[in-house]
This record gives sequence, structure tokens and C-alpha cells, in this order.
Amino acid sequence: MNKILLQVGLLFFFLSLIFFSQLGLPIIDVVVRSFIVFIALMVMLSVFTIIFIRSINKSISDKSSLENNLSGKSS
Repeated sequence: MNKILLQVGLLFFFLSLIFFSQLGLPIIDVVVRSFIVFIALMVMLSVFTIIFIRSINKSISDKSSLENNLSGKSS
């Protein structure tokens, strides 16, 4: 999962390099702004992924406890 997030982050890094270089900014500003985009995107994607995985785990746990209650098993 981390590899996928890194690849998406790098894709946006290089796309932002192209976008900011088209604005005619100095190269150091282009790289710094692209790096900021990369870091911000990686943080947002990581938080979203953690929330998504925890919600899946919670729903699986709830389903499991419901099945145990219906079958008469105690946990």
C-alpha cells in the first residue's frame, strides 16, 4: 500500500514540476513548490488510507461479533 501511495505522490510531484515550470518561475521555486505539493499529498493520502483501513477493520470486527452473538458463542 505504501508503494502505491509513493508512486501516486511521485506522479503528482512530476506533474507539478511541469505545471510550475510552465509559469516561468526560477528552478529552485519550481522544485520547492513541487516538493511541498508532494509532502502535502502524501500526508493527506496516508491519513485517508489509515482511516479507510480502520473503518474496514471495524466493520469486519462488528460483523464477526454479530455472527458470534447470533450463533450463541460467547467471546
